[in-house]
Amino acid sequence: MRKYRHPDTAEIRLADVLYALSDETRLAMVATLMDGCEHTSGDLGGPAPKSTISHHTKTLREAGITRTRSEGTRCWISLRRGDIESRYPGLLEMLIARFRAEVETENPEIA
Repeated sequence: MRKYRHPDTAEIRLADVLYALSDETRLAMVATLMDGCEHTSGDLGGPAPKSTISHHTKTLREAGITRTRSEGTRCWISLRRGDIESRYPGLLEMLIARFRAEVETENPEIA
């Protein structure tokens, strides 16, 4: 079973979090994870190539935004909402709310 490195809560840096959330694909992944459930990378990445999804999930994990755990041949990804909230209160909620509002404005058929 593969082991993943996750930064401790105290090691999570704002610059890394903001960088990781500066990409629309990663914002969409985090928006999905806001439901509080674990998801596979396939659930989060949609039709993107596996290598692209892997890159994005690694960026989120290394920034301390997500936690990945292996179970058999699958990897389950969850949001480290409590850790991010303790370091940067309200940040995720505000960014994801704005992201969702922009998506709805740009693509009203999705809403």
